[in-house]
Amino acid sequence: MTSYPGRIYRFYRDGFKSMTVGKTLWKIILVKLFIMFAVLKLFFFPDFLSTKFSTDEQRADYVMEQITKSAQNQN
Repeated sequence: MTSYPGRIYRFYRDGFKSMTVGKTLWKIILVKLFIMFAVLKLFFFPDFLSTKFSTDEQRADYVMEQITKSAQNQN
């Protein structure tokens, strides 16, 4: 008798081996995830803190100010 994680692993391994269309779909999903997290990050999410501040202390002060300002506005 094998362990529970071992049975789960074998279940997925055997399932992926017998897929035909599923392999193509997984490739499409992985390409889409790569585009979303790698490519879009470069264009739409620039590193704001490193462009505005030169030291880690300035960055930390700015982040702390933004966090506490929003908390004070909620009260």
